Amino acid sequence: MIGYVTLGTKDLPRAVAFYDALMKEMGAQRGFENERLVLWWRAPGTPGLGVCTPFDGNTATIGNGDMVALAAENREQVDALYNKAIELGATDEGAPGERFPGFYGGYFRDLDGNKLNFFFMG
Repeated sequence: MIGYVTLGTKDLPRAVAFYDALMKEMGAQRGFENERLVLWWRAPGTPGLGVCTPFDGNTATIGNGDMVALAAENREQVDALYNKAIELGATDEGAPGERFPGFYGGYFRDLDGNKLNFFFMG
């Protein structure tokens, strides 16, 4: 259902460096980029994640209650991706663990304060 999600940034080069490293760990690569947007995906036509400077020229802000959830292949990948995000400068919003039976997730905020998680269901 989701084609792609974009997250606002105040510093595009810094955000791109963060997500280049993190998305590489997920097997994703840059699929599109221009002067204000970079988008990663695993293959053309699959869901993507992007960072951008806002189109309206205003400062990027985070949304209270907004979160992007990224599916991992297993619990070990959740742990590895969460740890990589923290290593890259993300802040903890909930270490990896089982939140309810069958749902395992780790939550963090990126360098701009956007909330994301890696999760595995199964």
